[in-house]
Amino acid sequence: MPQEPTRTDAPSSPDLDAIHAELSRFRAGFSTLLMATCASDGEPDASYAPYLEVGGDFYVFVSELSTHTANLIETGRVSVLFIEDEASAAHAFVRRRLTFRCRVEEIARGKDVYDSVLDLFETRFGGLVATLRALSDFHLLRLRPERGLYVKGFGKAFAIDDVQLARIRHIRESGRRDDAGSDSTG
Repeated sequence: MPQEPTRTDAPSSPDLDAIHAELSRFRAGFSTLLMATCASDGEPDASYAPYLEVGGDFYVFVSELSTHTANLIETGRVSVLFIEDEASAAHAFVRRRLTFRCRVEEIARGKDVYDSVLDLFETRFGGLVATLRALSDFHLLRLRPERGLYVKGFGKAFAIDDVQLARIRHIRESGRRDDAGSDSTG
């Protein structure tokens, strides 16, 4: 008697190495990042800044005249968002997005890393950076990602539990808020 094929109802697991490569390519397509900061009294602020990624950390060069700069320095925390452009998204509800929760550290003027990162800023963003370097109200801040969330569609959310080691896991629970990011639904 012929044996019936084995039936599997469980969905196949996504290739997490491919997801890591995909989210790296996605992030590489941006020259600015969106930031959610809070003042020490809890007052929220949303903003953006040009950034560079060096060694897995994000660097922003920001003016103390901006609310987000004081928030970043005072609290030492930020949530960073990269989100697919509305024009290229299949639907407004399923825009690809990548969120990181980060620790913030100011890099002091005169340190080697300060000059080398600002040289990279100048290479990427042009001569305006040379002018900004001379202004005393600008601060170089390192945003160190601790954990993140990559959402590429409904049921396609991936927690990034260890950014440096690229530990990623598929979030299978539908509609569940996760510590990794702002939302884990599609």
